Formats: sequence, C-alpha cells, structure tokens
Amino acid sequence: MITIRKAESRGRTDAGWLDSRHSFSFSHYFDPDAMGFGPLRVINDDRLAAGGGFPPHPHADMEIVSYVLDGALQHRDSLGTGSVIRPGDVQRMSAGTGIRHSEFNASDTEPVRFLQIWILPEAGGFAPSYDQATFGDEGLGNRLRLVVSRDGRDGALTINRDVDLYAGRLKDGTEVGHAFAPGRLGWLQVAKGSITLNGQDLDEGDGAAIERQAALTITARGDAEVLLFDMAR
Repeated sequence: MITIRKAESRGRTDAGWLDSRHSFSFSHYFDPDAMGFGPLRVINDDRLAAGGGFPPHPHADMEIVSYVLDGALQHRDSLGTGSVIRPGDVQRMSAGTGIRHSEFNASDTEPVRFLQIWILPEAGGFAPSYDQATFGDEGLGNRLRLVVSRDGRDGALTINRDVDLYAGRLKDGTEVGHAFAPGRLGWLQVAKGSITLNGQDLDEGDGAAIERQAALTITARGDAEVLLFDMAR
C-alpha cells in the first residue's frame, strides 16, 4: 500500500529568514494524523535566507540527518566539529545523551535549501557523535545509493536505528527499483523534480508512506532527486 502526502498538505513555518515545510508535526505545526511514520519523526524542507540560521540549541536522543539540495550549510557543535556541507554531502549527528549545535547559511548572498531529518534511536543513552560523507554526482547519479544505515555498510554513515536511507539523482526517464524485505516500512520523499512511483505521479515536496509493498519502481519525469527510507517498524 502506498499513501501519498502531497507537498501542499505539509505544515509551514515562515519566519522571514526561514521558510520551512513540515512533512510531520513539528514546532507550532500539529497534525495528529502526521506525527511521523515508523521511526521517522521529522522531514523538514528548510530554506535559509542569506546569512540566516539556527543559533546554538540542544538535542538529545535523536538521530539527525542533514541533506543539502542547494547552497552551503555551516555546522558547529559542542563536540568541536565545524564543517560546511554542500549538495552531494550527507551529515549525520547522533544527539545521544546531549549535544548543542548551530546551523547557518554559509553564504551572505545566496540561500541554502536542505532536508532536516530526525529518526528516533533504538534506545536512549548513546554517546553523542557526528560524521559526514561526500557522495556527489558519481555516487548518487541514476541509482539509489545507500547513504545512511545502522551497520554502515557500503560506505554509508551509521545511525542507532535499523533504517536504510538511499538517495538518488535521476536523469529524465531513468528507472530504478527497490525491494523490501517482509515487514519493512518505506517512505519516499521527492526532494526535487517529479517522478512516477508504481504508476502514481509525485512532484517536488510530495512524500509517500509505503506499507506491505514488496517492490518499488521509480521513474524520473524530468530530472529528479529522491530520498528513500527502508525501515524496520
């Protein structure tokens, strides 16, 4: 079963320096029917104006993934990590017992757009940690590339939950597939462009909750970028 969540049905926060679309309940946006899906708790499509950003703030017991679509995002945290991530990079922060971090647009002239993803960990009390990796066009082009997983296989970043996150940049007409093991859940997020998912058309910002589905076929309608979560319940 595939249930589509259209982009226009998402919540929104518009603070001037921040324009954010919420696939699930977040901050002042509350929808009792959209509290997350499986261990997936947050997908925010964030746009930060030039010079804008989130000042230092705390997190605990959450696996946080940042995926940049346009521009450059500057990260600093209480572990002493400082970095700038760009399209093709994936950042993972395990908040664990507690971490403080800030995220700012690294440019004074251009906006940055990124997906902020929160995944519930399998347990509390992990030591906080940070990691990032560059996959680029070569790694993400015309395929579903594993970028985050529990076991870190195939060069993926590791998180404390049985969730496999795949990313792909698909040229017009490219078709890719994915098979689910029995009992797994899926969520597909169209980050850019438009696709057809098992015969259903999805556009930029649309998401799809996937249950009791053995396999997916994804076809790009024009150039597209997608994220696919394959999750234990």
